[in-house]
Amino acid sequence: MDIRGRRFIRVSKGFTTGVGCRIEAYPKNNHATLFFGENFQMNDYVHITAMRNVTIGNNVLLASKIYISDCSHGSYTGDEDDSNPNSIPHSRPLYAKSVIIEDNVWLGESVSVLPGVTIGTGTIVGANSVVSKSLPPNVIAVGSPAKPIKKYNFESQRWERIKINC
Repeated sequence: MDIRGRRFIRVSKGFTTGVGCRIEAYPKNNHATLFFGENFQMNDYVHITAMRNVTIGNNVLLASKIYISDCSHGSYTGDEDDSNPNSIPHSRPLYAKSVIIEDNVWLGESVSVLPGVTIGTGTIVGANSVVSKSLPPNVIAVGSPAKPIKKYNFESQRWERIKINC
């Protein structure tokens, strides 16, 4: 496991990791930016980067080959701060928006979580999905970009398909 910026990372009890993982914190100030809740488990080849704030809740399970980052080289939001494509990518100013992964979340194999995203409590993200927008609690989301396809019904205690109006 490769840990970079150890003094800016906070780990709670029950932290478990697989092989080949990389966690790193590069804050703009001297404050912690990467937080792991209790009973966190990540499997092999997970890469987590925090510049502003990545907070991962309690009882979170990450499969292998997952990427989570609150930052990117440049801004691509469609406003006046956008990066010019003629500039060298590694020279573009770093841009960061917080990532929050709430309690009891499960991310499947090869999921990517991009800056500015919140994943709600109890949510499951399917393999190979790209989470580019926030997801509500208690849903199953899949795809690129990840979209909810099922929601847990607490009355029936079953996962139910989300009806999409066309």
